[in-house]
Amino acid sequence: MILDKRIPLRYWVSLVALDVTIVSAFSLGIYFVSKHIIQLVIPINLGAFLGTAIALLLSFKLSQSYDRWWEARKIWGAIVNDSRTLVLQLKGFLSTSGHATLSAMAYRQMAWCYALGKHLRKENPLEGLDTFLSEEEVHRLKKHQNVPLALLDHQGQDLQQLHQAGAINDFHQIQLDSTLLRLCESMGKAERIKGTYFPKTYRQTLKLFIYIFLVMLSMSLTGLRGFIEVPLLVMISIPFFLLERIAFNMQDPFNSQPNDTAMTSIARNIEINIKQLLAEEEFPEPLSPERFYMM
Repeated sequence: MILDKRIPLRYWVSLVALDVTIVSAFSLGIYFVSKHIIQLVIPINLGAFLGTAIALLLSFKLSQSYDRWWEARKIWGAIVNDSRTLVLQLKGFLSTSGHATLSAMAYRQMAWCYALGKHLRKENPLEGLDTFLSEEEVHRLKKHQNVPLALLDHQGQDLQQLHQAGAINDFHQIQLDSTLLRLCESMGKAERIKGTYFPKTYRQTLKLFIYIFLVMLSMSLTGLRGFIEVPLLVMISIPFFLLERIAFNMQDPFNSQPNDTAMTSIARNIEINIKQLLAEEEFPEPLSPERFYMM
């Protein structure tokens, strides 16, 4: 997640470097042909109409991409709330004799948050889980394709055992099951965003029309004196390519990019909150920003 900090120029350049290079190349080509071979001139109104249409398409794509990014952030906000709620419920419902189960389920919830983040980023979800889980449980998780789902299943099994042992009553079980259900729903919503790709043809068509617009504009500017048309065209192209690239990066909020939802940072905050709820004296510090963004 990009923070409210100064964003280095090299980041902006990296977003549009290739496209700007292509624009510079064909702009120089059109300039050379117009000056030395044949005059290439088209009315500027034609390019203006196409530019207006592209601006509307870009605004639509930005809106849709931001909706996906914001929904992802709301999902993880719900995960924060439900993770805290689960531990608070267990603390309130279990007697002191159930402290071992409380600790095990609380640590499993921390593990679930980290595993879900890695699962959505298509990384190894088992990495680092031995910090929170027993060696036996980590070994059992290796058999599962969806590790976060398996962890929720283990939570449900522990709740069932608590109910059978009389440690919690029917009302307590219903409340705890409801919290697990909300966590499972949040996971499913995040997986839906990850698994639903923005139509690739939309981006390809949009970029094609941006290039067509710039070619038409380059031909419309050939009448300008001097060499001004090439840098002018480059300056005009930068906002179009920047907005398109930003929209592209935001449409997948779980892709290990600066625009990514800060899942690792959120999971660390959940870990800190839960360990403090357990009255533990040692807990980690919040993650520090990686330059101008958090992961």
